[in-house]
Amino acid sequence: MYAITRIVVATDFSAAAERAVRRAALMTKQLGAELHLLHVVQPLDLYPGAQRARQLRYFGQILQEASNSRLATLASALNQHFAIPVIAATRIGRVHAQIADYAKVNAASLVVAGARGENTFLDLLLGSTVSRLLRAADFPVLIVRNSEVDIYRRVIAAVDFSDGSAKVPVLARTAAPGARIELLYIFNQVQEARMREVGLDDAKLDQYCDQALAEVGEQLDKILAEQGDDQMVGQVLSGYPPAEICTRAATVNADLIVLGRFGAGGLEEWLLGGVSKDVAHVANCDVLLGC
Repeated sequence: MYAITRIVVATDFSAAAERAVRRAALMTKQLGAELHLLHVVQPLDLYPGAQRARQLRYFGQILQEASNSRLATLASALNQHFAIPVIAATRIGRVHAQIADYAKVNAASLVVAGARGENTFLDLLLGSTVSRLLRAADFPVLIVRNSEVDIYRRVIAAVDFSDGSAKVPVLARTAAPGARIELLYIFNQVQEARMREVGLDDAKLDQYCDQALAEVGEQLDKILAEQGDDQMVGQVLSGYPPAEICTRAATVNADLIVLGRFGAGGLEEWLLGGVSKDVAHVANCDVLLGC
């Protein structure tokens, strides 16, 4: 079992961040973890220009003091409501860099943040910055999208049989104790199209697909047997992976999608730059990206 013992939740005090904070607090209580409440002050947004370094430091200190007071109030409320240990902290600087650094210094098991916020959290988590944050991180990142915060009940765990994706079932079960988890493999139809382009005839293509699907089924059965979890089932679909993952999640009304960030056979860039990023953009539920 993947142990989540320390959760860092980033907040900019927006409505989306509030949901992320409540999600992190709920998970902290469920897992018996410790919660770190982090706010990053961005003085560069107020006074751009290197010549104003003194003003930047001054206003940064003022904002940090105000944030400390606000965070302390929030931490006290969370402690009383959820009966969990809460540590509040502020940092000054660029948001993605400060979150990553704080999580590393404090040995975070999980970082949680809202998909949208007042301080460009959409760009932070779903734009180009997410690639830099994830590549620098050795911890899972949970992007909170659900409008209601409750225990997870239906989870899609996308796998591709790579070393990175091997951790996905365990991470999904840790994040969602008691939930129904569907291990989902998407047979990428782009591969079929490329085979047709190089002249593979229909008979050989059908033979290849049948063999590949049989191997996928065997791999899924093996994973399920290893997990020994009667609330975990397998599913194989064909199509474009990001679209199929999101469609399947909507079909089964999933409240969480869990993905790995690394793939086998040259798929690392495909997964990190394509599938994970696209799912995070499009999904209507929470998305957990493993390390």
